[in-house]
Amino acid sequence: MPTMRFDLPTPEADTAEFWEGTRHDKLLIKRCKDCERAHYYPRTFCPYCWSTNVQWEESSGEATLYTWSVVYQNDLPPFNERVPYVAAVVDLKEGPRMMTNIVGSNPAELRIGMDLRVCFEPVSEDFTLPLFQVVPPPRDD
Repeated sequence: MPTMRFDLPTPEADTAEFWEGTRHDKLLIKRCKDCERAHYYPRTFCPYCWSTNVQWEESSGEATLYTWSVVYQNDLPPFNERVPYVAAVVDLKEGPRMMTNIVGSNPAELRIGMDLRVCFEPVSEDFTLPLFQVVPPPRDD
């Protein structure tokens, strides 16, 4: 019997384009054409003005770290194989907040407000997850 996975999304008609975008290393968000505000997670309406006049746009992939937590114990597969990992909330440059994971960094070096950039990790044949990495500070040469 295959191991049940708890890290794979359940796409719906409203999110299928988002997941297709991640397979091509694109982070898509929705923007309201009436109030012009961007939002995430993908919905068929604007959560600010309730307009249904929303469209997909590609995010810059730039963000700052809003908050995070280091997870040391998780019994659900495949998370139990990944501990410790960093669960985080990031502020996308376009405005929305997004839950994600921070990868490739020492958790002790994370700081609120750090610059981040999206990266993409294939987790199955069908799904690629948008994760974030710390942007290295510019070098003084």
